[in-house]
Amino acid sequence: MVWLRKALRGTAPLAAMLGLAVLLVLGAGEWATRNELDTQWDNLRRTAEVQALALRGVATRYSTLPFTAAQQPLVTQLLRHPHSPRMREAANAYLQTVNTHAGSDTLYLMDAQGLTLASSNWDTPSSFVHQNYGNRPYFRDALNGLTGRFYGVGKTTGEPGLFASAPVRQDDGTVIGVVAVKVRMQPIVDTWSQLRDPVFVADEHGIVILGSVAAWLYKTTRTLPPSVVQQLQHDEQYGAQWVPKPVPWTLSPQEGQPGAQLHLPNTGKNYLAFEEPLPDLGWTLTLTADSRVVALARQQAWALASLASGLLVLGALYWQLRERRLQENRQARIELEQRVHERTHALQRAQAFRQSMEDALLVGMRARDLEGRIVYVNAAMCDMVGYTADELVGQLPPYPYWHPDDLERHWNDSNTALAGKATPQGHENRLRHSNGSDVHTMFYTARLIDGDGEHIGWMSSVVDITAQKRAEEQQQQREAQLQRVQRVITVGEMASTLAHELNQPLAALVNYAAAAKSLAAQGKPELLGDSLAALSTQALRAADIVGRIRRWVRQHPETREPCDLHAAVDQSLALLLRAEARRHGVPVRLERAREPVCVSADRVLLEQVVLNLGLNALQAMQSHTAAAHSPELLLRTAADAGQASLQVLDRGPGLPPEVAERLFEPFFTTRSDGLGLGLNICRSIVESMGGALLARNRDGGGAIFEIRLPLAPATTP
Repeated sequence: MVWLRKALRGTAPLAAMLGLAVLLVLGAGEWATRNELDTQWDNLRRTAEVQALALRGVATRYSTLPFTAAQQPLVTQLLRHPHSPRMREAANAYLQTVNTHAGSDTLYLMDAQGLTLASSNWDTPSSFVHQNYGNRPYFRDALNGLTGRFYGVGKTTGEPGLFASAPVRQDDGTVIGVVAVKVRMQPIVDTWSQLRDPVFVADEHGIVILGSVAAWLYKTTRTLPPSVVQQLQHDEQYGAQWVPKPVPWTLSPQEGQPGAQLHLPNTGKNYLAFEEPLPDLGWTLTLTADSRVVALARQQAWALASLASGLLVLGALYWQLRERRLQENRQARIELEQRVHERTHALQRAQAFRQSMEDALLVGMRARDLEGRIVYVNAAMCDMVGYTADELVGQLPPYPYWHPDDLERHWNDSNTALAGKATPQGHENRLRHSNGSDVHTMFYTARLIDGDGEHIGWMSSVVDITAQKRAEEQQQQREAQLQRVQRVITVGEMASTLAHELNQPLAALVNYAAAAKSLAAQGKPELLGDSLAALSTQALRAADIVGRIRRWVRQHPETREPCDLHAAVDQSLALLLRAEARRHGVPVRLERAREPVCVSADRVLLEQVVLNLGLNALQAMQSHTAAAHSPELLLRTAADAGQASLQVLDRGPGLPPEVAERLFEPFFTTRSDGLGLGLNICRSIVESMGGALLARNRDGGGAIFEIRLPLAPATTP
């Protein structure tokens, strides 16, 4: 600190303090950047683990289904008698039943030449029967006695999917046919499309096969050898007309970082890109995060550091002015006899100026000697703690404004400051006002130097941050509330995932049991033992699935941003509402506001609320039809007086008074199969966005559920 004292005494104190302030601001920005990067990489890493687990689950879920179906005697009999209508009809029925129970897309049987003899979709326009898939790699692998796995675009349907295959053997082990299953990966892609930033999967050749950005599909991330291109075109893996085209972005490795930077030249956007290899599948999963969050964190750190540096500069300037006045006083004492009256008048003026300046400060000032005795407090400090200067000056620790619940911390902070070890970043303290209220403050402590350059004590500047702390507590409460809502939503997601995951092993158990029964009747004890062992394996796998899903559940914070209300409604309709309405035979009508409506909300959660309200309306109309009106689902948007409105109207039974009073209570439901959490969660989500969810009866029968949200503030270009 010697150089600082010299700078304050010299001709350029302001330049020295400004230099120190610049160093503090730059250091704060660098720290915030590194901290935010670590946070983003950690979030990407944890999300990648979850998504990789989901991909592996879908990819391996039906891997045993072709093997199970290949053990069915009907399959072997049809391969031996391919022209038997009775055998073909029985095989089609068996494959259709197994496929329905397993939840796969298509299950089909091919002969040794690749011609499809039977399929679960035999009765559909896109039937696989009589189609030849002999050029597919999964068929060649199975024909050679191996299990096949292949991702590509379907030759018949044109829809992509994951294909798994298994050989059909005679009693002597000879392969006479192939059973294959097709599984659509679109449900996983649909969940990615709801994320803010891009997610994609590339195969072993660097070709994007799955992703939330449709324009990137089947584009190449690197140059392919001509032999690979020819093989892919021969296999028709990505369609008969596929030619290699590069992706519209570049990927640059970041030194010292766990990932790379993805740059979109056309848009100017940059993303943090984290790659999760899936060696068992030959794929690479890539998740991204917008780099702008890092820049925002750096800017916020600069702002806070600038504020602290400004206070430090003001404090230094103040003490420079005070030292200058002390020097003037020492000179006046030398000329005491010659200018007594003049000196007295000058001191009075100086004192009045100093006092008025100190009283005008909003920052509290407190000076202590080397023993910790208070020797000076300004008016702002007195107002902050509710004690007069006479009550504080001369006090030794503990001071009357120390908080009784934080005495140990106060002692530690005081001893650290008196020992000259206080950090320039300051420290936070909770004080107790004389009226009993809590005051949250930030203390910044520096050496107190007298006119001779001697260290005589310590000067502290005290900033009242009570309002800031209250705002932070309110924000934490809101985040905790949103997290509780997310946890409840996650319960439903976990239940749905559990049912879906368990469907396949249960179907496999049924098939193995049927095979065991048939083998027992045929008197084949060796094969019977294999089937029983497979039964045990599938049962253990089902138990493992339950344990894995329990470990999978995580929390994800939500964000609020300007959101197009009409786009959110369209997305909800596209997700499920139109399909569900079509299934129930209920027409859907949309009445939009004439002008675009932009609200401040979490887009994903808003879409979920609209979806839940729409599904509730469809369920209400399922068992009730108004006498005077036909069933109809109506969605209506409007904007007025700084508020946006979205109404969901139905022609159901309406809301009886006893139901309307408890409509939003947790665990209250009128359905025997309901949990009673849907509307409560919807209201919590809307309220967390600063809005309200209302419900009332509709004229002529039915109900109206209305979402009210504040309009997003207009932005200037």
